[in-house]
Amino acid sequence: MLNFGAKSLIGLDIGSGYLKVAQLKDVKGKYMLELFDMLALQPSVISDEAIVEQEKLVEAIKELMKKSQIKIKDVAISLSGHSSVIIKKINLELNKSELDNMSEDDIIKSIRSSAEQYIPFGIEDVNIDYQILKPRNETGEVEALLVAVRKEMIDEYVNIVKESGLNPVIVDVDAFTLENMYEINYEIEEDSNIALIDIGANSTKLNLLKDGVSAFTRDSARGSKLQTDALMNTFQIPFETAEKLKRSEAVEGISPEQVETVIFDASEDIVNEINRSLEFFNEASGIDNLDELVIAGGGALVKGFPELLADRTGLNVSVVNPFKKIAISKKLDERFIKSVAAMAGVAVGLAIRRIGDR
Repeated sequence: MLNFGAKSLIGLDIGSGYLKVAQLKDVKGKYMLELFDMLALQPSVISDEAIVEQEKLVEAIKELMKKSQIKIKDVAISLSGHSSVIIKKINLELNKSELDNMSEDDIIKSIRSSAEQYIPFGIEDVNIDYQILKPRNETGEVEALLVAVRKEMIDEYVNIVKESGLNPVIVDVDAFTLENMYEINYEIEEDSNIALIDIGANSTKLNLLKDGVSAFTRDSARGSKLQTDALMNTFQIPFETAEKLKRSEAVEGISPEQVETVIFDASEDIVNEINRSLEFFNEASGIDNLDELVIAGGGALVKGFPELLADRTGLNVSVVNPFKKIAISKKLDERFIKSVAAMAGVAVGLAIRRIGDR
């Protein structure tokens, strides 16, 4: 989705392990990365999809804004969570002429009436959005993508961003921000089936794209924190030291071979969860010929993980590059940005958005 010329904003990715910010500039019909920065969060701040320490999160956002010298107040944020965000394809019994003549409110009412059977909590407790994918046949059955997010979760994140002195103008969903990032950086081949997998600290988010359109999404509560915890427990070390080991930094008294063994064992749980998600997709869609797994997030940067995932799934695995077709401003530390690029996908996907987007 290209939206050049409209007023830009800051993409703020509030992850459970790191905060990331990105800003894109329009330069002659192409994107340039004008700003990117990140800040580690203590594991106690966000846990199990819940913001546990709100004041610390507000202070961390303020610290990152100050560190990055960000002047823009308008931001786009995104949410995820296997128990708070529902993404589901549904079929509407509407013919094409009816759809063309329906108002936005009428479409929402029709979707809300169909949505109740897919949402495990009260329809009044969620905000609903949708995207019409395509009329499926001449009788008029329309395929739509339903997105429902708990109002309580939206309100919590919006209030925290406001308390940080920022103005949240767009609230998106992590899976779709990654899809937007992928769309502007990669060629979408006809009849292709690609799985975008974001491996964060406390969760793994999967979005399967058929012909470039989301066909299946699933969030699970397993992420690269499993590797961190395993290192902490095995070597009796603090969180910060374990994170260094995950980045292949040397720590006195601990050999790389020992680290590799611990990470390998902990990674099996993450790989098994990804395999379960792929099995769910196969059963739900009947599609079993995935062309590639494209992985993102901090887990994608753990040494040996892409190779392990490829071995266990039998599929081609690549690490995403959010800057494949985005130039990096010369005033930025390009070496650093490229070293953490896999973690920047959501922030870049948010920075693509523009004020006034639906």
